[in-house]
Amino acid sequence: MLQILTPTIWICFAIYAIWYFTLAKHPHPITTNEAKILWKLHKQTTHCKAKKWWTIKQKNNLIGFKCQCGYQYIQKRPIKAKTPTNMTYSYYKPLEKLHTPYK
Repeated sequence: MLQILTPTIWICFAIYAIWYFTLAKHPHPITTNEAKILWKLHKQTTHCKAKKWWTIKQKNNLIGFKCQCGYQYIQKRPIKAKTPTNMTYSYYKPLEKLHTPYK
């Protein structure tokens, strides 16, 4: 009995872990400006004739919009996604190293 139960539990755990790290998503807040841009993109790509859009909020955070035509957009991202970091650039002066006098 234990020989059947143990692999079954591990397989279920592996399937759950794959789902959690790849497919599980939660709503992510966006700004009003981003929602306006996304709505304009929706209008351009689908040739939508709507003139109004409404915000979709969750816990006082803007997470998407709903168009007058019925299109609904909700910003989602994976649960285990890393937060974006700012890129830092270091300035390297290779010519200064070539023109330094040797002592």
